[in-house]
Amino acid sequence: MRLVLKYLDKMRCFRKRSTIPFLVALITFLLFINLYIEDGYVLEEDKRQLRETSMHPLNSERYVHTFKDITNFSGMINVTYRYLAGTPLPRKKYLTIGLSSVKRKRGNYLLETIKSIFDQSSYEELKEIVVVVHLADFDLAWCESLVQEISRKFGHHIIAGRLLVIHAPEEYYPSLDGLKRNYNDPEDRVRFRSKQNVDYAFLLNFCTNLSDFYMMLEDDVRCSRNFLTALKKVVASREGSYWVMLEFSKLGYIGKMYHSRDLPRLAHFLLMFYQEMPCDWLLIHFRGLLAQKDAIRFKPSLFQHMGYYSSYKGAENKLKDDDFEEDSLDIPDNPPASLYTNINVFESYDAAKAYSSVDEYFWGKAPSTGDFYVIVFNKATKISKIKIITGTDDRQNDILHHGALEVGEKLVGTKKGRQCSTYITLGEFKNGNIEVHDVDHKIAFDIECVRIVVTASQKEWLIIRSISLWTTQGANQ
Repeated sequence: MRLVLKYLDKMRCFRKRSTIPFLVALITFLLFINLYIEDGYVLEEDKRQLRETSMHPLNSERYVHTFKDITNFSGMINVTYRYLAGTPLPRKKYLTIGLSSVKRKRGNYLLETIKSIFDQSSYEELKEIVVVVHLADFDLAWCESLVQEISRKFGHHIIAGRLLVIHAPEEYYPSLDGLKRNYNDPEDRVRFRSKQNVDYAFLLNFCTNLSDFYMMLEDDVRCSRNFLTALKKVVASREGSYWVMLEFSKLGYIGKMYHSRDLPRLAHFLLMFYQEMPCDWLLIHFRGLLAQKDAIRFKPSLFQHMGYYSSYKGAENKLKDDDFEEDSLDIPDNPPASLYTNINVFESYDAAKAYSSVDEYFWGKAPSTGDFYVIVFNKATKISKIKIITGTDDRQNDILHHGALEVGEKLVGTKKGRQCSTYITLGEFKNGNIEVHDVDHKIAFDIECVRIVVTASQKEWLIIRSISLWTTQGANQ
């Protein structure tokens, strides 16, 4: 017996010596995350274990293991999902579309949403998408009943690997009782939106490795025709520029697109602040923290809210996106280019804003004869159509009253940057606008520059609201 006690004493000494360096690093780490603890920014279970860690240092390995499992910011959240229908394919797709759904008191639009996604996609587009539905209600009987209906209606998509239905068990959720009542929201609403944040976090976490990009939708949405082709055009036009979130609807969490590589961080972010505010507000904060200051929203919108009743208490919700268009094929290509102008720019309404598909514009002070706005493409391209709109609804006089549209070739370097040495006029602006079709049939060369020229001075300032270009390649897709 003495030998056994002596052996155990030696083992305790060994454990103490071996854990000293580890504990130093651990304490430093715990002091750092303590900034979040006092305001309830981590899961309640983590808080409890942190308190236990400070009281019982030698039990720290148990804490670290659990914290790593739940909130390891360098990787995915350790959740064991239930596969209700379908399994992931080994090959990555271009886009994952994520839907989270719970039982509603009035109305259920999930099946219509799934149908719209598939019906509005061509056969070629279907090869590049996977739809993941998270049935996030704790009523397992409801989940089982709904998944049977989904399987009956969309069985061929499930077999093809285009549709997955999952469920994150309730045991993985943080506490939904005694939550902070920020913004003086009623207790049941705080519980609803806090759980919704966790629902989305678990959905994002699951989708991390399924595709290159991720699209967040709600479960009561209608899609525009060939929305994937439109999305790909937009992503191609942003090549080389930094973005965190692209928005294809102005409503809620509808039509928010991310790089899949950012999903683990976003999932952890929603979990960390799950009880602080609604999900759409958290998405804005996340975007800002990753250094995308302003929203990048594209028009026309590709997704429309179609439900009449909210998933919260069945309250009426008839919000509609008035920028939605059913047919998205006419979205311009706007090839990568550099923008130049000698018109005096007002504040931050710079030249690039007229060429972007984002809802913004160029605004310059009163232009004079000979002033210009020029687009220089990164590489020569064939253009099929050009459409330029000046002025806005609330500033209808800030249009280009007298101007011409030109296209050019033969780039040369100048002190002011690259410029074309030869131009051909395509037409004159009328009432501030111009639209030219079949440009590739009228111009024999591949276009390197598009230029707007002021042909008469004006007192009014100039807003170039949008410049839309369609390439021959884009038109044929």
